[in-house]
Amino acid sequence: MQRPGSGKRPAGRRLSVRRDDNVVVLAGKDRGKHGKVLRVDREHGRVVVEGVGKAHKHQKASKKVMQGGIIEQENPISASTVMVICGQCKQPTRVGHLVQSDGKRARKCMHCGEALDR
Repeated sequence: MQRPGSGKRPAGRRLSVRRDDNVVVLAGKDRGKHGKVLRVDREHGRVVVEGVGKAHKHQKASKKVMQGGIIEQENPISASTVMVICGQCKQPTRVGHLVQSDGKRARKCMHCGEALDR
């Protein structure tokens, strides 16, 4: 017999950060840096931000990568350590939700109330 609540969980978490959002990093060695979100991993709750979380990777030459060497790449960071920057008021903001007139949900800035989605 299966215990209650031990069933299959939903595939991904709901995150307030989306690809191409401008964000600011709140914690860690890159605190205060701004960047654009390149990738979002909902399953693990992580995001890849341009220019943040850089690490060196030693790449061996292959048929795909002709030139080997040390490559600098961005590593994923936790989505909880970034905050979305509003396009209107240019401030880091918490993300709220609003229901539009056509019934669709949209993200909104909690400072100025403008929609974050384009």
